[in-house]
Amino acid sequence: MVTATALEEELRRLAGSVPDPELPVLSLEELGVLRAVHVRGADTVEVELTPTYTGCPAIEAMSVDIERVLHAHGVRNVVVRTVLTPAWSTDDISEEGRRKLREFGIAPPRVRHRETAGPVPVQLGPTRTVPDSPHPQDEPVHCPHCGSSETELLSRFSSTACKALRRCLACREPFDHFKEL
Repeated sequence: MVTATALEEELRRLAGSVPDPELPVLSLEELGVLRAVHVRGADTVEVELTPTYTGCPAIEAMSVDIERVLHAHGVRNVVVRTVLTPAWSTDDISEEGRRKLREFGIAPPRVRHRETAGPVPVQLGPTRTVPDSPHPQDEPVHCPHCGSSETELLSRFSSTACKALRRCLACREPFDHFKEL
């Protein structure tokens, strides 16, 4: 007999394996947006999903993909709930997810350590690196192609609102940087 906990773990593994619609190199588990899976009765499963930001257009596609995967594994009723608390943070991206972003040519976000970060600072002028600063926005963004810390911001927005466009000053290659949230 399969226990509810074992079934929830298996269903979470399945739901978590769904690729992110905007960054298909990452699964929802690696992105850190899948919060929980609960078995509710004999034929209903509830999935808790947190968007990367309020109004994220990908949340609907994520929900449909989760429903499709769980239906394919015999779950009759799937309810996907959007959960806003705690808010998603780029710190929720797993180490495996950060590695995959780098390999895909996207600089992963710098770690903020949400519990000590406080409000997200906004800089209106050019960004500069401050030696020995505890703030991730002061740490250099490393090029995912050559590893250089000598990079420049080209645009605060890239192919999605979650990413900025940067260029490496060493290898001259442009790349996306997953912004810290």
